[in-house]
Amino acid sequence: MRKTTIWQTTRKALTVTALATMVTGGALLTAGTASAATTLANACSGTVNGGMGDTVAITGTSVKELVRAGAREAGTLALYDVAANDIAKVNTINVGAVPNAAGGSVDGKAIGAAVRQAVKDTKSWGLGLNPEKTLNSIEHKVAGSCGLTTVATNYVAPTLPAPGTTAPQQGGNGGGTHGLPSSPGLLPGGSNNGTGYAPPRDYGNLPVAQPGVAVAPGVRYPANSPLPGEGAPQYGTEGQAGQGPDVRNAGNAEALATDGMPGGDVQLPMLLAVLVLAGVTAALVRTWVLRRVA
Repeated sequence: MRKTTIWQTTRKALTVTALATMVTGGALLTAGTASAATTLANACSGTVNGGMGDTVAITGTSVKELVRAGAREAGTLALYDVAANDIAKVNTINVGAVPNAAGGSVDGKAIGAAVRQAVKDTKSWGLGLNPEKTLNSIEHKVAGSCGLTTVATNYVAPTLPAPGTTAPQQGGNGGGTHGLPSSPGLLPGGSNNGTGYAPPRDYGNLPVAQPGVAVAPGVRYPANSPLPGEGAPQYGTEGQAGQGPDVRNAGNAEALATDGMPGGDVQLPMLLAVLVLAGVTAALVRTWVLRRVA
């Protein structure tokens, strides 16, 4: 009886140990799978491809010459060759990450700050008399020369619902799928859900002119009736409009009597008089001009 109890206790202990080992191993495998990778770029500018969430890093050699130039321009008597060689020994410098989108960017400011910290971490003795000023010069130099564009290789664009289909909606009494209004991709109330579909316009409440019936001219304007515009009141000097015979035209024009000569003809005596007058005027002008010259 005692042996049976010991065996049962031992078997339970072994079972618990095996289960704990399986759980621990599974957790380790899950952690290894979920960890994000590091995408290493060989230059501090250009395009880098990686998975969403991956860390973006550059090599120390890709910024070696920029560190050299920044240390030389600092004016702190820095041994710029030493600083450049020290940063070249750094294998990876984390500068950003690939966003959860189709693409993104890592600007030069972020890269400059990361390189500054990496140079500082090397504890290089080539930073000169004022290490902080040298580091600031290096950061400024790198920030103005670097910049990366990230592309997510595992990005999948969302699909749009086909026209005329229904989409599931959350909330309400019990949830479920509900048919959308007449226009696909729209939520009730006409609000757009970002699918790019717009509701159809309703022109039913606009006033519309009804087509008329053509009327013959003889019916519209009878033969014995005045045409439109006829019979309008005339304004005269005596009386007022609408008083019948008392209304008169303004003024009375009469033709003047003529002398019997055909109108518009220039007679010969008048033409000769004009020519003589022109000759006399020319002679007077000539005489006056000659006297003025003399």
